[in-house]
Amino acid sequence: MVELPDKRTAFIDWYLAVVEAANLSDKRYGIKGMNVWTPYGFRARRNLDRVLVREIEATGSQGVEFPALIPATEFAKEKEHIKGFDAQVFWVTKGGATELDVPLVLRPTSETAMYPIFALWVRSHRDLPLNVYQIVNTFRYETKTTRPFVRVREIHFFEEHTCQLDEARATERVRSNLGAFRRMAASLALPYLAVRRPKWDTFPGADYTIAFDLPLDGVRTLQLGSVHHYRDNFSIPYGIRYEAPDGSTHAVHQTTFGLSERLLGAIVGAHGDQRGAVFPSEIAPYEVVIVPVVAGAGGTAVARAAEDVAEELRRAGRRVVLDDGDERPGAKYFRWELAGVPLRLEIGPRELEHGQLTSVDRLGRKASVARASAPADVARRLEELDAELVRRALDGLRSAIAPAARLEELTGSKQVRVLGWCGDEACGHEVERAIDGALLGTPEEPLPVPFAAPTSCIACGRTDGVRTALAAQPM
Repeated sequence: MVELPDKRTAFIDWYLAVVEAANLSDKRYGIKGMNVWTPYGFRARRNLDRVLVREIEATGSQGVEFPALIPATEFAKEKEHIKGFDAQVFWVTKGGATELDVPLVLRPTSETAMYPIFALWVRSHRDLPLNVYQIVNTFRYETKTTRPFVRVREIHFFEEHTCQLDEARATERVRSNLGAFRRMAASLALPYLAVRRPKWDTFPGADYTIAFDLPLDGVRTLQLGSVHHYRDNFSIPYGIRYEAPDGSTHAVHQTTFGLSERLLGAIVGAHGDQRGAVFPSEIAPYEVVIVPVVAGAGGTAVARAAEDVAEELRRAGRRVVLDDGDERPGAKYFRWELAGVPLRLEIGPRELEHGQLTSVDRLGRKASVARASAPADVARRLEELDAELVRRALDGLRSAIAPAARLEELTGSKQVRVLGWCGDEACGHEVERAIDGALLGTPEEPLPVPFAAPTSCIACGRTDGVRTALAAQPM
């Protein structure tokens, strides 16, 4: 048996214990922050990727894959970009024993890898829009404390890069990305806050950044991903231009959309409890575990029935594991609860006699399932679990947000605070000092809890140009 730390009072310890006990990742690799994807964690990652691909391809984006090494000459073309990433990159300076003429960067993100090729792909207005995505590993020399999925040096990364005719169409693509993420997050039962970052916290080279934040441990927020509008800040230095119908040439406007394995960490952190991980059905490595309760002379019939149910559910498209090992049922229940499997089906002599299965969802809710209608009943039970996860997570998000009218209210705050901000950077930094965290920015979408619009800046008291802003302590 594994006794987990208390989630409410020791969130990080609890999180690390759950990731390890559920066997989602192995951190014992010889390089800090580069962890091994275990078979169980890999299944979850593969299902997560499937959700991301499904939703982004529904918007017309197409998959590509670019090399991981970037010549330093290309990396240096966008000075704002290199200023943001130079301290975080891994450099390759030798090929075997030979010093390279041009050092190579191990991809921290892909603008400088993709955009020289985009300049070859885009020649005419007929080549636009160009909407492509890839799911690859990126590498950043993270110097802070690393944690599985949340802060690592080798990142499993989803990134869409697009080229559009003009600023208006690029803005339309940003809105499309926000809709795609809304659908992705719904599949993961993750509510979130969409926040336009202040200028000093905008992605290097971007005109503006919209980030997705989730309060996790009752104190801090985790950034789940982001969308960036670049205007022509990258296309000009990389020469990505097109010829218009009238023969004139123009630089394209660009956007990007980035997500990572942090989503898996967010799922563990948002839904997990004192019994371990809790997976929504969309990305659960297994949606259903079947445990035959074999006893006495009826054991053979029970085992055969369990195999039949497992096969029937697999034919219905469910991810099923049949646990017919020799552990006691109680030990199996504990282990699969720790691993977060959404639904457990138990079958023993009594269930066999009455043509039923006993179902227990990961939240502990028990019900009888008719053997004859198992696929339909299992689908219903999984839908009910997912809906309850959404409800609980949304309640948690709502309780994590509170208004603040004075700077003093921010000191020691353990919530996301809604406040008035005049837009001045100095006032923004004053807010950050008061909360010992970050001015996240201005809400891009309605908040899950309605608040009265602030009438004055919390820092300087100005009433003109005041907008609603959010402040918190990021993880």
